[in-house]
Amino acid sequence: MSKVSDGNYFEDFSLGQVLTHATPRTITTGDVSLYSALYGMRFALQSSDAFAEASGLKRAPVDDLLSFHIVFGKTVPDISINAVANLGYADCRFLGTVYPGDTLSATSEVIGLKQNSNGRTGNVYVRTRGTNQRGEPVLEYVRWVMINKRDAASPAPETVIPNLPAVVDPEQLTVPEGLTYETYDRTLSGSEYLWEDYEVGEKINHVDGMTIEAADHMLATRLYQNTAKVHFNLHAMKDGRLGERIVYGGHVISLARGLSFNGLANAQNVIAINGGRHVNPCIAGDTVYAWSEVLDKAEIPGRSDVAALRCRLVACKDKTPESFPYKTEDGKYDPAVLLDLDIWLLIPKRG
Repeated sequence: MSKVSDGNYFEDFSLGQVLTHATPRTITTGDVSLYSALYGMRFALQSSDAFAEASGLKRAPVDDLLSFHIVFGKTVPDISINAVANLGYADCRFLGTVYPGDTLSATSEVIGLKQNSNGRTGNVYVRTRGTNQRGEPVLEYVRWVMINKRDAASPAPETVIPNLPAVVDPEQLTVPEGLTYETYDRTLSGSEYLWEDYEVGEKINHVDGMTIEAADHMLATRLYQNTAKVHFNLHAMKDGRLGERIVYGGHVISLARGLSFNGLANAQNVIAINGGRHVNPCIAGDTVYAWSEVLDKAEIPGRSDVAALRCRLVACKDKTPESFPYKTEDGKYDPAVLLDLDIWLLIPKRG
């Protein structure tokens, strides 16, 4: 019997199957510093213990997306090591604050299966849950992945496509425990603009761009213990359609989030991901720009100090966002678009 694993293929998944992922990962202050170095994160709540303590937390929390990537990375060897592409996200909720020293673990349940018409691949839908060392939930999300079949002749499973919400209900949004912005310092946060200052339909050009170096995305992929060969094995990828490693889509998400500080500096937390697509592949050498569109605003029951801002966060490559590239007249994405992400952000109110 072989002691090594080549991962799961499409026919290895079954509806209702639960996968417990190795290995638990303790997040350290070193991980947090490295994450900041990769993406230039400047949000005050995650940058400053003093700011976090003044906001009711015990110290600066781990960035929400770092927690997401760590949990996501746990799932790769079992779910997407043989993937063609990660197709989308839905119903992602951040449920508990993560601090340096916390240990994250992940489990996934298969909630949908669909073989593709080519007979060589299929789409697998999974709901993944991340918990801390006390078994407390920290996040939960659904993603769907196109995965190769081991044997094209193997029979197709019954098609089951889960019914997923288009938007996380604002009443299901979780405010970090203890967080209060009653004495919020806008000078230290870097912006005067609060929830009331944003209008539905408003588009914000985040102005700055960042070029992805191969060393950056390789380091990030290893930081998350993401073992997908498309991201780090040039020998395997050089004969592919791009002739290069594909940048992990989460790297683009975090780059766009980091760039969004310029225009959304007071949106300290990502509290939900409603949906998203990696529209086009990204490779080293691409320069990433970002823009946001305000899609909705929502009060949070029982809170006068914070509220939710729903934004479309779009990342594009080698094209500045003055024209807000998104979709062409025929409804197709602009070729420059890398990422189309629909998120809820937590932002202070004027009170």
